[in-house]
Amino acid sequence: MDPLPATIDESSRLLAAKYQVTAWFYDLLDAPWERLYRRWRPKLLGDLHGDVLEAGVGTGRNLPHYPPTARVTAIDLCTAMLRRARRRAAQAHCPVELRQEDAIRMATIDDASQDWIVATFLCCVMPDHLQPASLTQFQRVLRPGGRFRLLEILYSRQPHIRRRQQRLARFVERVYGARFDRSTLQYVEEAPGLAIRRTTYLKDDTYLLIEGERVG
Repeated sequence: MDPLPATIDESSRLLAAKYQVTAWFYDLLDAPWERLYRRWRPKLLGDLHGDVLEAGVGTGRNLPHYPPTARVTAIDLCTAMLRRARRRAAQAHCPVELRQEDAIRMATIDDASQDWIVATFLCCVMPDHLQPASLTQFQRVLRPGGRFRLLEILYSRQPHIRRRQQRLARFVERVYGARFDRSTLQYVEEAPGLAIRRTTYLKDDTYLLIEGERVG
């Protein structure tokens, strides 16, 4: 994997540096939540087909769940995460190509080349000021009518859940760079060329699935 280009946003550079360390114990740290996530992955990914871009593939937890009807290009900013994704790419039931790529640039992804974009917990990690740029790239690389599916986590409006999240917030941001107060839904609503078709909470009012398509 090539080093990050000199032109990369400094926030992206810092995030990549964080994950170069976090990658070593990411799956271990994520294990308590993975007991929940692994029940969702088949439903989130099982109906996909055609050219699929997974943005922020991480250690590749999603990859074994794509159906044979998909051709997946999986990108991540961090080389250490991609190294760990290789094993799961080898277990996939469809072709998978791993690429080091920044979701706010996607320099190696052609215009109108993707039928689907999938991102699970990408935007809660991505600083707010970068999210409009990533959505511009989503619109650019999706074919007309191409669809997207974004799973994010946010603060609950229920006091007892929110208090638990607040106790974890500093740890989550320090280790993952993630925050529960990102404005992802607002950014998608405002993104030119993207239309939300459905939003669904997968658990309580914290795990938000945003589904939509490229229009125009």
